[in-house]
Amino acid sequence: MENIEDFAGKRWSPDERHLIYTIREEGSGHDESMRHILGMQDRQAHFRHRSFLYRLDVETGVRTRLTHGNLTTSLHDISPDGRSLVFSQSRPDYLERPYYKHDLFIMDMETFETDTLLADKRWSVSTRFSPDGQYLLATGGPSAFGRIGENIPEGMIANNYDTQAYIFSLSDGTVKPITVDFDPTVASAHWHPADNNIYILAGDQDYRRLYRYDTRRENFDLIDTGLDFISNIQYASKARVAAYVGNEVNAPPRAYSIYLRRDSRDVLVDTSSERYRHVSFGEVADWTFEASTGKTIDGRYYLPPDFDPEQSYPVIVYQYGGTNPVGRTFGHRYPFNLWAGNGYIVYVLQPSGATGYGQEFSAAHVNNWGKTVADEIIEGTEKFLEAHPFADPDRVGVAGASYGGFMTMLLLTHTDLYATGISHAGISNIASYWGEGYWGYSYSAEATANKFPWNSREIYVDQSPLYRADHVNTPLLLLTGDSDTNVPPGESIQMYTALKLLGKPVELILVEGEDHHIVTYNRRLEWHDAIMAWWDKHLKDQPEWWEEQYPDFLSF
Repeated sequence: MENIEDFAGKRWSPDERHLIYTIREEGSGHDESMRHILGMQDRQAHFRHRSFLYRLDVETGVRTRLTHGNLTTSLHDISPDGRSLVFSQSRPDYLERPYYKHDLFIMDMETFETDTLLADKRWSVSTRFSPDGQYLLATGGPSAFGRIGENIPEGMIANNYDTQAYIFSLSDGTVKPITVDFDPTVASAHWHPADNNIYILAGDQDYRRLYRYDTRRENFDLIDTGLDFISNIQYASKARVAAYVGNEVNAPPRAYSIYLRRDSRDVLVDTSSERYRHVSFGEVADWTFEASTGKTIDGRYYLPPDFDPEQSYPVIVYQYGGTNPVGRTFGHRYPFNLWAGNGYIVYVLQPSGATGYGQEFSAAHVNNWGKTVADEIIEGTEKFLEAHPFADPDRVGVAGASYGGFMTMLLLTHTDLYATGISHAGISNIASYWGEGYWGYSYSAEATANKFPWNSREIYVDQSPLYRADHVNTPLLLLTGDSDTNVPPGESIQMYTALKLLGKPVELILVEGEDHHIVTYNRRLEWHDAIMAWWDKHLKDQPEWWEEQYPDFLSF
């Protein structure tokens, strides 16, 4: 394959006779000075691009175009015999949430006959062939396939970020929801040809674990991988062997191979033995509490390496509060081990709405926007301080990012419990985020199902921190990439403006050229240093580092 313009990806057929590859055709209008917006997605530069599927016959070198039209076609899988492929199309539909419609097709690549498997479906699924090619293993939200995967009390709305697994029969179109009574949320699923079992990488509370679904007995069992959080796994094509990478909550990543017949494993790479051999980590302990609502709220806390229970330590409370739990990753966006290594106790909790705790727990996220979660975080902080005498109640900070940044702002409008707060890319005005963020309206299709600014003041106004800014008395640091397309920087700027005009203690840092995540290396270091210096200033009474980085040039 040479000189193929706009080449965008490839996949081998299992029989190795064909390559299925993708060509991306650029749409018109992306360089126009006067851009007519054709719907909310058209604000994104790539929306008018279209991708189509082609087949290369390896023996003859003949290339054949397989799909065309006005909509992108996305390859899902190629059948084990290499004859058929499954692909999908999606299109906006702004009159019904979640504002897309999806079609799923199967094509016979010898006859080019194409059948429609699913048409005009509101919730999408991803699919892979079974080893015998008679079924599709599908993953999608509980509401997929006509809500057959929902397992929630009457009157609740399912959280479709709580991914489920289904078996779809190609012969008669019947669907079996295999995870409907399985609390963990599906991260990935693989139907292994070597033993005909389905291996599911699942968010299990704040762990990410590997489960085996026995397709004959129709039950799940947990595989001991020796890790708390698996970030990636790959399976051998014919042998009952897999390789995976992950970490323990208090140890850096390791790579393993595992023999799935006996679930025995071998270490391939252990980064801690090299990069971290001179580094000490403090203890990490689980801690849960029963909220006044009767719910059990999960959590864990990190201790400094030289922890002395007779001493008193400042505390950082980290929360997300949105639909995902704060997983037991190592390092990552907010390196809790590093914060603890700088003399802080870090308490991480998983309030209502998080996936991995069952559908009823995750459905609490829908149409809530902090009503329940704020009370749970405040109550959890108070009970944590009461239960741990070494945690200083006068030196407690709270932090979060994205939805967690929103929660940080909201918390500070409800309580003076915290000595300071940090909000990265937080939402201050739910209505402006809903309309301006690239994915605000589509995320709100789940988070505020069938609720809009014109019919739900109790969410869009009453739960927006901006409209409660006069209740904030706590020093707040607002951080955001100045090119954030997910939560626009205006969300932080609005809150900064309000608090400045109210005479409240607030600082704002815009990170140049960065989007929702700070990924440029030197800017990430500066961003992290700003966070640590802010903690030191407000929780250790050590302002020098902050003042060195951000001297006050202007005084009014």
